[in-house]
Amino acid sequence: MEGQAGIQPQINLNRRASVWKRLKRDKWLYILLLPGLLYFLVFKYAPMWGVLLAFKDYQPFIGFWKSEWVGVEHFRVFFQNPDFFMLLRNTLVLTLYNLLFFFPAPIILALLLNEIHRSFFKKTVQTMIYVPHFISMVIVASMSYVFLTTEGGAVNEMLYTLTGSKVDFLASPDWFRPLIILQTIWKECGWGTIIFLAALAGVDVEQYEAAVVDGASRWRQIWHITLPAIRSTIIILLILRMGTILDNGFEQIYLMMNALNREVAEVFDTYVYALGITQGAFSYSTAVGLFKSVIGVTMVLGTNWLAKKFGQSGLY
Repeated sequence: MEGQAGIQPQINLNRRASVWKRLKRDKWLYILLLPGLLYFLVFKYAPMWGVLLAFKDYQPFIGFWKSEWVGVEHFRVFFQNPDFFMLLRNTLVLTLYNLLFFFPAPIILALLLNEIHRSFFKKTVQTMIYVPHFISMVIVASMSYVFLTTEGGAVNEMLYTLTGSKVDFLASPDWFRPLIILQTIWKECGWGTIIFLAALAGVDVEQYEAAVVDGASRWRQIWHITLPAIRSTIIILLILRMGTILDNGFEQIYLMMNALNREVAEVFDTYVYALGITQGAFSYSTAVGLFKSVIGVTMVLGTNWLAKKFGQSGLY
């Protein structure tokens, strides 16, 4: 027993020496890590104390510490609010549309680009589809207005010429969600292919050569070689996507929303803005934001658990 008691401190000393040895050996890598670490500490972790506002009746004039603690009162009011289920429905429907239509779009586009063997043409197409990512959402909304407005919009003028009638795309509740998804696909689909193209670059070429020898068609090669090779990347991105299940992009929704489509357009992000900024309900809006964060963490952990349950690699 005395020998074992003496061995444990020695093991701890050896571990500490090993850690310091690695730190000394890779010191420049850790120095390069510092800017990113400081960014997350200052802009991500330090502001987290602000979630305490959700449990206070915050009054700006008397300060944070003197404001009264109200516990979960704001959450109770929020869940009993008649708008809660409307907000939840609108948010989840948009999220479902994004998962069904936007999430697969970069994968399909990356597979198509991977089939292009002419380098110049491939790079040209990539450049063209990357450009929309750098365009402000304000510009995208303005372009949508110019093309779709009933007062001289190019699309409506074409419809009027062909059918003799116009469609009010911008004010119609039925067209709001399709427009949001189309805007998202046009703007972000090309940029989303970068990760998948990087994953495709690591696929062993010999597997394709063996498949050709066996008589496999291009579709069979994609199904049995390409997709399995990037499956882990798809799953990890899906898990991360589930973390933002209640985030639909405030700027885009706010710019496309109006009084006529508000019933299907109002989501948690715009609701928080309306209450927290325009009406000064800081504590209540913080409670709504905290609710979103808790749901996001839960979805990430649940999706990661399911992925590992089915034998796939997860985040941890």
